[in-house]
Amino acid sequence: MKKSIAIVILNFNGRKHLETYLPSVCAHSENHTIIVADNASTDDSVSYLMQHFPEVKLIQQNRNFGFAGGYNLALEEIKGQFDYYLLLNSDVEVTENWIEPLHAFMEQNAQVAAVQPKIKSWLNKDSFEHAGASGGYVDLHYFPFCRGRIFDSLEMDATQYDYDAPVTWTSGAAMLIRASLYHEVKGFDSDFFAHMEEIDLCLRLGNKGHQFYCVPSSTVYHFGGGTLGYESPKKVYLNFRNSLFMLMKNHAGWLLPSLFIRMCLDGIAGVKFLLTGKFSLTWMVFLAHMNVYAQFGRFYKKRRQINTKSRKFFRYNGRIIWDYYFLKNKVYTSLNKRKFN
Repeated sequence: MKKSIAIVILNFNGRKHLETYLPSVCAHSENHTIIVADNASTDDSVSYLMQHFPEVKLIQQNRNFGFAGGYNLALEEIKGQFDYYLLLNSDVEVTENWIEPLHAFMEQNAQVAAVQPKIKSWLNKDSFEHAGASGGYVDLHYFPFCRGRIFDSLEMDATQYDYDAPVTWTSGAAMLIRASLYHEVKGFDSDFFAHMEEIDLCLRLGNKGHQFYCVPSSTVYHFGGGTLGYESPKKVYLNFRNSLFMLMKNHAGWLLPSLFIRMCLDGIAGVKFLLTGKFSLTWMVFLAHMNVYAQFGRFYKKRRQINTKSRKFFRYNGRIIWDYYFLKNKVYTSLNKRKFN
């Protein structure tokens, strides 16, 4: 008989995070299976878990497969045993009764593929956190943003988003997803390695007619940047590259014009980095684009395997860069809601 929910935490050299945040998961997740999938850590994460959390199931990988590949391998190992996977970053503190609202919403809404809680900052608990906030969207050019966070502007949580809302994507920092659907689309794209793989997953499921929601009656606190800092050159590289991979795979309609516009906008961001003295980040944007050229054929083949003739996923049909930088719309509430569909 299947158990309902497996809480799966991916770890790589995160002993400090496990020590800080795993106690809250164990305390507030009674009657659910907790699994840590270790991506061949070289610190003492594994021995620490064995000694201090014997009740947590441990899956050990033989090398670091990244966020996407690591989860795929771990979830393949438990395939068929659970109805839902609750994917949780190792640097997330959960709260009492955090699972029940998410589970209840999924049980009552069969068309919904995944949900996320409200994600607030562990460092500033009155503020939303960058990676997910209160649910994510993409715009016409596939730039991601959230209720509570547009680019680097984070809002304080004043209960302004305390209602269930349809979103384009749910955050990989804390996502409850139907196990059957995860495996139906073969999970995350391991070529992403890390960053934006959850958005790509949601777009692929969205194009199959599935929906995504934020359920803010559940709240968690995310440290953020636990593996790579927000301005880490590697993180910038992965974000720019993977955003283009995501567009190439999932954009409905003519690909090359949309890809050209998006790469030009990336170029402007690269110039901005250069003018502000962040030379290494400009170089990362350039390298990201070079990798996209190198991988174009590979990802075009992936695109042909996805139904991109018409868009079914929910999105913002506006240009978030224009809204943010030129119209000075810094928060979700100031955006034109008629453009969301």
